Parts: sequence; C-alpha cells; structure tokens
Amino acid sequence: MIEVVHPGPYATVQDLGRPGHAHLGVPRSGAADAPSLRLANRLVGNAESLAGIELTFGGARLRFLDGAWAALAGAPLAEAGMGAPFWVPAGGELRLGAPAWGLRTYLAVRGGIAVETVLGSRSTDSLSGLGPEPLRAGTLLPVGPPQGVISVDLAPLPGPRAAVLRVLPGPRDDWFVPEAMAELCGQAYTVTPDSNRVGVRLRGPRLERAKEGELPSEGMVPGAVQVPPSGQPIVFLTDHPPTGGYPVIGVVRGADLPVLAQLAPGEEVRFTTRRDP
Repeated sequence: MIEVVHPGPYATVQDLGRPGHAHLGVPRSGAADAPSLRLANRLVGNAESLAGIELTFGGARLRFLDGAWAALAGAPLAEAGMGAPFWVPAGGELRLGAPAWGLRTYLAVRGGIAVETVLGSRSTDSLSGLGPEPLRAGTLLPVGPPQGVISVDLAPLPGPRAAVLRVLPGPRDDWFVPEAMAELCGQAYTVTPDSNRVGVRLRGPRLERAKEGELPSEGMVPGAVQVPPSGQPIVFLTDHPPTGGYPVIGVVRGADLPVLAQLAPGEEVRFTTRRDP
C-alpha cells in the first residue's frame, strides 16, 4: 500500500487506457506519454500494461507502507532512480522534485497500482470522470502482487527532443484557406497554460477559414489539430472527447504524441508535413 502525502500539482493513476469504447462516448484515456510508462513498468518487471502514477510537474511525496521496488521514467527528476529500479523500504517516503525538462513523469511500482478497474482500465479520465479520482493527500493506493523478473533495461533514457510534430493534412483542411497549412508549419506556436490531458492549446499564427459555420459533430482521434473560431489550434491528447464540431486541419502522427505530451506551458512547438523533420 502507498499513501499519498502530497500529490504535487496534478497526479493520476494511468495505464494504457480503455480502447474500444468511443462508440459509447468514452475516450481512451491512459498515459499521455505511453512509452515512458511502458519503460517504467519494464524496469520493475511489470507487464507494460500495468497501472502507474502519472505526475505532472513532479512535486509528489509518497509513503510506502510496505517495501517495494519502484522506477521512474519520462520527464527527469533530480532524484536518483531515473531509468533504473530502486528499493523503497517499508515506511520510507519518496520525495520528488520538479522535472529538469518536460512535463510528465511516470512512477511504476512492482506489482502495479491495483485500484479498481472501470471498463477494463485503471486510468483516470479527466474529461468523463471515469476511473479513480486524481490523487490527493491521504489517498491510499493498493499494490498488486509481483509478477515477472526485474531486468534492468540498458536502453538509454530519452533526452529532450526538438518539439517538431509531424502532421498529416486533413480531414477538413478544405475548410481553411489554401495557405493555412503552410501557415501552421511556417512559424512556432507557444503552449498556453490552459493545456491539459484533454488537449494542448497553442498560441501563434491565426489559421484562417475558407468556410463559415460549424460542422456536425464527428469522430476525433488523439493528435487531431482542431481549430475553433479563434483560429488558434488545439491538439487533442489522451482524454479528448470522442467527437467534436470544429474543423480538423490535420492530425499529428501517433509516434510524435509522446513529444506533445511532454510540452510544458510557455514552450514552443513547430509542425511539419515532412515525414522526417
């Protein structure tokens, strides 16, 4: 069992999400930076699909009521233990600072965070409210039984990557003036403070429409670059709504979504239609 002494700015339980329910209006949710959660789980011998803790801007304090192996991956914190398993003794308190770069850090514990599943997932969905509530002081998190063998992953930890997102045009790029895609890719955008797990809101060049009015609601996917009447793009993340009525000028490639998930407010990001930026 783990007691949350202080959750930091925002912390949730996340696994790889609950796919297959979009027709019911249920987002996939899950870890915003899935490769980092997968790595943290591998480091402690877990299956990659087990639940861990997603920390936003670090800052958490966690008391381990029972001794356990743990690992951290994603946005690097100053503490020892990034990218390698470490032992936390019974009664020990793990104190985590702010990341040196990036936004989201993942803590995996051997056995996984064993909160109750909802529609097959332990993920907190910030949009629909499904899954466990965001962590707060006093939250008790059960830990599952150990499985597998701890084997140190010798692959190097990822460092900060250039914030360039590869985007595929469409499906509603015809709702914009012909030069809008070049405008999207021509200058940097800044991540705004009202970004969250639903979507990353950007400030920069205005994307002008060729058509007025709104679309009927239609299906959305992670990475969809939706443009409201303000002309300022929003890129959907894991807790995005299944449908939306604003036109989508393009979709960020799935391989670049972990880069998007690590962008902090005030950072700049660029788009490109090239396959390799």
